[in-house]
Amino acid sequence: MAVVQRVYAEALLEASRDKDSIAQVREEFDAFAAALAESADLRGFLRNPQVETETKLSALDDLLTGADKTFLNFVHLLAEKGRIAEAEAVHEEFRRLLAREEHVLELELTTAVELSDKEAAKVVKQIEEASGRSVVATRTVDPDIIGGIVVQAGSRRADASVRGRLDQLREELINR
Repeated sequence: MAVVQRVYAEALLEASRDKDSIAQVREEFDAFAAALAESADLRGFLRNPQVETETKLSALDDLLTGADKTFLNFVHLLAEKGRIAEAEAVHEEFRRLLAREEHVLELELTTAVELSDKEAAKVVKQIEEASGRSVVATRTVDPDIIGGIVVQAGSRRADASVRGRLDQLREELINR
């Protein structure tokens, strides 16, 4: 994550904490980031350097009618500083900072077959007990791992898959 994105995310977190509006800012930033992710036209418009800042600000005001003042000021600041194209990356960093502050561990569980809700809950509970943190997990299926599980939290990866073990054994054999 770039330093600039971290600075903006930290500033938004501090400002929303000062105004006691973290929950509302989180909800609005989530919705705004989702709108950016879903609309190539919106992304293109906001990222277009030929569109004047005032035009972008007006469009943002229309899009964010009724938004929390702190969040609206933040989005205006991004547009005025020419950083609106980085809003999605700032959002990702903002979510990461909130998760750390709230002692929530966000991770991805990858298995070869779909886990039942009960199986996933058991895995999440084990991770919560081991980490001492609350866990929010997304689940994906990748038949290429053959069996087992891969747990990814940020840049950290724990590979307990059959594919991972086979790759490790192959490397050991090659490097002997």
